[in-house]
Amino acid sequence: MKEQANRKILISILIFILLVLIFAFVIEYGLGHQPCKLCFYERAPYFLSIFLILKILFIRGYEKITLLILSLVFITSSVLAFYHFGIEQGFFKESLACTTESLSENLSKKELLQQLKQSSISCKDVSFRILGLSLATISTIFSLILSFVFIKLFMNYKKNELLR
Repeated sequence: MKEQANRKILISILIFILLVLIFAFVIEYGLGHQPCKLCFYERAPYFLSIFLILKILFIRGYEKITLLILSLVFITSSVLAFYHFGIEQGFFKESLACTTESLSENLSKKELLQQLKQSSISCKDVSFRILGLSLATISTIFSLILSFVFIKLFMNYKKNELLR
């Protein structure tokens, strides 16, 4: 009985995460709101969680450690989204991650200055709101909720509980 309930919870979360990502792409491509770099980074935990949830649902073994990883993924996502929210609210200063094109390349001073002059979407500018809340705020809330759900599933895990 509990096994089926946990499976339904995971499937519901998977559907929710897919809807969140679809909604982000609709806002970007359908409505024409360009995301900043932090918005792109905030999508990564959602993509990763899709694979991890599918792993739990279809591949036996290591379910408990996968739930722990999912918890950590969404705790990290919460921190990243809160950082983005803090930039929007002026609590934190915009970092280089928001303004440069690529941090992985070695750039000369001239190239770095040129990238900083290019028009890029600022992490502090909110171009889209839902019920008065920025997407970074909503992402913070969703990530916190999902991290608590995965922590709860991890803490309540018993052998073969999540399996078919």
